[in-house]
Amino acid sequence: MADRGGPDNGRTVQVPIDGTLDLHNFSPRDLKYLIPDYLEECRRLKIYRVRIIHGKGIGNLRRTVHAILGRLPEVESYRLAGESGGGWGATLVTLRNE
Repeated sequence: MADRGGPDNGRTVQVPIDGTLDLHNFSPRDLKYLIPDYLEECRRLKIYRVRIIHGKGIGNLRRTVHAILGRLPEVESYRLAGESGGGWGATLVTLRNE
């Protein structure tokens, strides 16, 4: 998966497309490119349920993730994970199967 011209233009980051995206190793400024690209690749591979790990913290990263998800037409729904899936430190995303 390649960067689409964000702040670190020209840098390529390889992320496994397996339905789980852990944001701990990324800068918050990269999320506006990373999340849509990752979800697009998941749909291409017919992965329609995705878990995004943003951590618990004070909630800023979670709010950013939810704001991005709320703007993406390919997102059918999203919710905080249950206790077995990371609780409020992860968000479960359902993508449109189209």
